[in-house]
Parts: sequence; C-alpha cells; structure tokens
Amino acid sequence: QLQLVESGGGSVQAGGSLRLSCAASGGTLSAYCMAWFRERPGKEREGVAALEVDGRTVNAPPARGRFTISKDSTKNTLVLEMNDLRPNDTAVYYCAAKRSGGYCVPLPLFFHDWGQGTQVTVSS
Repeated sequence: QLQLVESGGGSVQAGGSLRLSCAASGGTLSAYCMAWFRERPGKEREGVAALEVDGRTVNAPPARGRFTISKDSTKNTLVLEMNDLRPNDTAVYYCAAKRSGGYCVPLPLFFHDWGQGTQVTVSS
C-alpha cells in the first residue's frame, strides 16, 4: 500500500498557475497507475488525469489543454501542473494510486490508495 502526501495547493487569481506534488512512500511509482482527482464544493469527486507506468496519460475534461500530469521518478513524486486556472477549478485535489494492470483512467472506483488532499482556491 502506498502512502501519498499532496502539497503545493494554495490561493491564486484566475489565469494563474500552480504545481501540485504528491510524494509517495511504501513503494515505487513505476509499479502503479497514478491519478489526480478533485472535489469541488458541493460536488462529487471527479477525475482530472491519470498516468500509466509506460507514460501514457488520460486527461479528463477538466484537464484538457490546461493541466499536465507527470512524475519525477528520482523523487518518487507525482506532479500536476495547472495553468490558466479558473474559479471553477477551486477544489480539494487528491492523488491516488492503483496497481498497474487493467485500465488506467481517472475513475475513483479503480483506485485504492489516496492522499489526504490539498486545497486549491482560485479567485476571480
């Protein structure tokens, strides 16, 4: 089981950028499909992007054209670069992991290890 700790959240104005990190311990990211999710106020948890062990990515609608998922293998860390942020991106962002194999898409039910989340607030 991976232990995941997110960081990098904060407050930013619309149009700004943030870089979220997710430090993993208890295993290596090279064996896991990794993903980012978010929970907006009053909404259900939704997928943002997923990253397979071979580098393939799947971007959900919130991420397309603005967010980039990647990993720093030397630091065993998952990254989400977010650009052109909008007030509607305000949410708690979570990283999650599942053993590689099968589908690697950002659907919450597929993932078994979760971080505690980091708050992102975008003001207009």
